[in-house]
Amino acid sequence: MSDEIINRVANSKLITINLEDFYPEGKRVVFDIKDWLFEGLILREKDFRLKAKEHDWSQYQDNYVALTCSTDAIVPGWAYMLLTTYLNTFAKKVLIGNLEILETSLYQDIINKIDVSFYTDKPVIIKGCANKPVPENAYILLTTKLMSVAKSVMYGEACSSVPLYKRR
Repeated sequence: MSDEIINRVANSKLITINLEDFYPEGKRVVFDIKDWLFEGLILREKDFRLKAKEHDWSQYQDNYVALTCSTDAIVPGWAYMLLTTYLNTFAKKVLIGNLEILETSLYQDIINKIDVSFYTDKPVIIKGCANKPVPENAYILLTTKLMSVAKSVMYGEACSSVPLYKRR
């Protein structure tokens, strides 16, 4: 019997993907338009356009911006479109929603660009725990994409992974 310790994980053909490695750097901002509405509920076009024109949009340079209205106001679609015309010059991305929707959209863009051909016929582990806000949907998007090429897809760490998919 040998006393040599063999690291089977290091010697395996497993490939680990850590979605945290793809995290796009940049400040995330929620832009709530409620303060630009009359009594927080009514959008007055003339006032709204004036506020948009006078606002310092440069503060959103290289930010990711989620536009929202936290009140029950009925906001016409053009209002968000107008804000986007100002933000688009400075922000990296603008959308309607909250931070979770923003993060999901960012990861959707990233995952769509990943060339998965490298993972063809290989066992892949999608690393679980992250210190950065990786949205749950990113894991689903990546799993779906990998299923078209990978031999198997697992979740977690090599020492304690959860099998999700195995090609037959």
